[in-house]
Amino acid sequence: MIALENLSAAVERLERASASGVPCEPIADLLGASDIDAAYEVQKRITERRIAGGARLVGRKIGLTSRAVQAQIGVNRPDFGVLFDDMQFADGAEVPFSRLLQPKAEAEVAFLLARDIPDASDPVAVRDAVALAFPALEIVDSRIADWRIGITDTVADNASSGVFVIGAKGVALDAVQPADVVMTMLRNGEVVSHGTGRDCLDDPLNALAWLARTAIEIGLPLRAGDIVLSGALGPMVPVRPGDVFEAKIEPLGTITARFSEKARFSEKEGGEQ
Repeated sequence: MIALENLSAAVERLERASASGVPCEPIADLLGASDIDAAYEVQKRITERRIAGGARLVGRKIGLTSRAVQAQIGVNRPDFGVLFDDMQFADGAEVPFSRLLQPKAEAEVAFLLARDIPDASDPVAVRDAVALAFPALEIVDSRIADWRIGITDTVADNASSGVFVIGAKGVALDAVQPADVVMTMLRNGEVVSHGTGRDCLDDPLNALAWLARTAIEIGLPLRAGDIVLSGALGPMVPVRPGDVFEAKIEPLGTITARFSEKARFSEKEGGEQ
C-alpha cells in the first residue's frame, strides 16, 4: 500500500509543475514503478480538484496504444486519462504554446458516443455505441522533466495529456472501417509520421473496447456524448512554437493544429504571459 502522504505529495508535485511551467522529477519515487492503482488514484485526485475548480469533463483519452509510441516511452500496455472542456481546440485554431510544457503531436481517430456503454463484452455493442468517427490531433504533454516517464508517471499525469483538436465533421462507421484508415502527419509541410488504424491495438475500436471495459471496472462507464481519443496511429513528434501540424487520416479527412510563437511564461522575464 502506498502511504497517503505519498499520494498527496505526488498530486502536489504534478500540480506545481503544471502551474509553474517547470517540469518536475518523476513521481515513481513516491508511487513505485509498477503500482498502477496508486497512479490512477493520483489522477483521480487531480481530476476531482480540477472539477471542483470549474473544469468540465467531455470524455476520455487512451494512451500508449501504438507499438511505436510504447517503444518510445518504454512501456507495453495502454493507459487512459480524462478530457476537459478547456483542452479542446477547433480545427485550424491557434493553440497557445504558453499553456504547454513539452508538447508532442500524434494523429489518431476520435469517436463521439451516441449511447452509454454499460457492457463492453460485445464488440458489436461497442461499435454500435459510436455515433461518428473524426480525424484528430492530440498534443500530449508531460509534467515530468525530459519525458523521463514510466507507467506510473504517465498514468498519474492524466496519461500525459495536453490539448486536442478534432475535425468539425464526423463520419458514420457504416462508411469507414477504423482499422483501415491511413494516416500521414506533416509538420510545417514535411512528413514526420505515418501509420494506419492497425497501429492502434490493431483497430481503434479495440482501444475503445479496452477503455469501455476498464471504465466499467472502475465504476465510471462511458456515456453518450463522450469524446474518446482512441490512441496514436504512429510515433509522436515534438512541437515547437510556431509549428503547423496537419494530419491526413483517410477517409476521415484532414485536420490542422497551429501553435503560437509565444514560449512558456516561465521562460519569459517576470513570468509574463
